Amino acid sequence: MNALFICSRNKWRSKTAEEIFQKKEGVAVRSAGTSSVARIKVNEKLIDWADLIFVMENHHKQWLNRNYSDSLTGKKLVVLDIPDEYHYMDEELIQMLELATKPYW
Repeated sequence: MNALFICSRNKWRSKTAEEIFQKKEGVAVRSAGTSSVARIKVNEKLIDWADLIFVMENHHKQWLNRNYSDSLTGKKLVVLDIPDEYHYMDEELIQMLELATKPYW
């Protein structure tokens, strides 16, 4: 399974998720951001690659639906409801990611 994690700038939340889940057996993980200043910006190739897309907040889902609605057909899109209040590899962020994604692995 290919899992894509998306936040705004791809510096803290989605990058943390990529880091902590990259060694999960049977799962390939990437991350990206929706902002024009994102470390890695969401693109159609990443969406096509993904089987499962996790977004941190509902506005990321809305952004994807506005910009890539055709590419999202048949994709599982999950809103994790993790606010932009955490830094890269923050322990509380890691716990929230592990708990919120548990039903999907």
